[in-house]
Amino acid sequence: MGSDTKAISVKLNGSGLIRSHGLIGGKWTEAYDAKTFEVLNPATGEVITTVPFMAGRETNDAIASAQEAFPSWSKLTATERSKRLRKWYDLLISHKEELGQIITLEQGKPLKEGIGEVAYAANFIEFYAEEAKRVYGDIIPTTSPDRRFFVLKQPIGVVGLITPWNFPIAMITRKVAPALACGCTVVIKPSELTPLTALAAAELSIQAGIPPGVVNVVMGDAPAIGEALLASSQVKTISFTGSTAVGKKLMAGAAATVKKVSLELGGNAPCIVFDDADIEVAVKGTLAAKFRNTGQTCICANRVLVQEGIYDKFADAFSKAVKSLKMGNGFEEGVVLVETLVQDAVSKGAKILAGGNRHSLGFTFYEPTVIADVKNEMRISSEEVFGPVAPLLKFKTEEEAIHIANDTNAGLASYIFTTNVQRSWRVAEALEYGIVGVNEGLVSTEVTPHGGMKQSGLGREGSKYGMEEYLEHHPHILGKWDGALRMMVYLGFCGNVVKYISI
Repeated sequence: MGSDTKAISVKLNGSGLIRSHGLIGGKWTEAYDAKTFEVLNPATGEVITTVPFMAGRETNDAIASAQEAFPSWSKLTATERSKRLRKWYDLLISHKEELGQIITLEQGKPLKEGIGEVAYAANFIEFYAEEAKRVYGDIIPTTSPDRRFFVLKQPIGVVGLITPWNFPIAMITRKVAPALACGCTVVIKPSELTPLTALAAAELSIQAGIPPGVVNVVMGDAPAIGEALLASSQVKTISFTGSTAVGKKLMAGAAATVKKVSLELGGNAPCIVFDDADIEVAVKGTLAAKFRNTGQTCICANRVLVQEGIYDKFADAFSKAVKSLKMGNGFEEGVVLVETLVQDAVSKGAKILAGGNRHSLGFTFYEPTVIADVKNEMRISSEEVFGPVAPLLKFKTEEEAIHIANDTNAGLASYIFTTNVQRSWRVAEALEYGIVGVNEGLVSTEVTPHGGMKQSGLGREGSKYGMEEYLEHHPHILGKWDGALRMMVYLGFCGNVVKYISI
């Protein structure tokens, strides 16, 4: 471990943000059998610390704690929950440097990106702190003169949240923030590769005044934890971000207790560059969509489709941009940064324009790679690469591009580069993807809904729509009421003038 990395580790250990226990009912807890596992720095392979290897028993206690905390948390006014979330946001922002360093230590992304992820993650807390006060019900026109109908939205209950390693804080806050805003309580299962960021965020939630049991964190035996969450009748919904294969297992497991599931699964994002695209904009946007987090994002551009008239020019400019990327330890200044798929493509006639090998840095590093002359039948076109490899496919017509783009079971994100307004609308509406970026490679934000079609998942995260995953809709039918209630309902809910009544 380099001297700078050691110094940062020592400083973080003294900050109180490096936690080496799970969180159950507001208490930092070891595994009941005292088992632990190591958290490694992926850039060096060295041990950062050890954390508890928890399983079913600890998870069941975390669920029980969340269930116990639910009545009081859900009964708080939306304004009070909003204040606690806002305080949590303030603490995340004030500690963004330390949190970014923890992300770089255990996940490996460049420090600048780590700090950027903290700010992005905190935005979800801030946004849902406001949305907590906007959970509105509905009044339904009556079918009978002596009846009134209205719908209340109420928190669903205890929520199980399972998150991946590639965005160790953003994938948590995107789920936790709306859940808490609605009045739900949570059990978080972070990736065993990156538990420290989740634990640090949980520590700050305690400092923000979020009551014990509202936020719980367990990690270790992933199958056992998942089974406990699925088996519990107290857990009302599961929200998961990860592979399609695991998502399908969770969906099947949820059937036994008829749980609601929200799934953000794998992608195979097309990035379509048309002849009329601005080359500079297209290269910059494709670079961001493909190589952000070294290509390890669910919405990463997996296939770059380039129209034949601009193909050679784009391939040259894009390859030069990729060759300028620097790789190394995430704490080094300037660092911005599957083997079998690359070999398969080359064996079938594809040509490497940049990279194509394990990096000389060794260990977990792979060169940023661009492959030309890729065909749709190659494995690299149909399988999610999840690494720094950009395959370039040539197409002739708009119709052909749409066909190639949609020829997959995935449907999470897609990208278009064109200066033709009519084409941008036409193609965007034809693409079978939950997210479409037009002349933009960074498409994820807290104010827009995030989610996929086909086998890329169910439900939406972010935006006002993200609240719906954690709410139940309770219809109330009032009939044959007494005079006082009749007058209250009439004055409060009917007519064109809103009246406020206290009884």
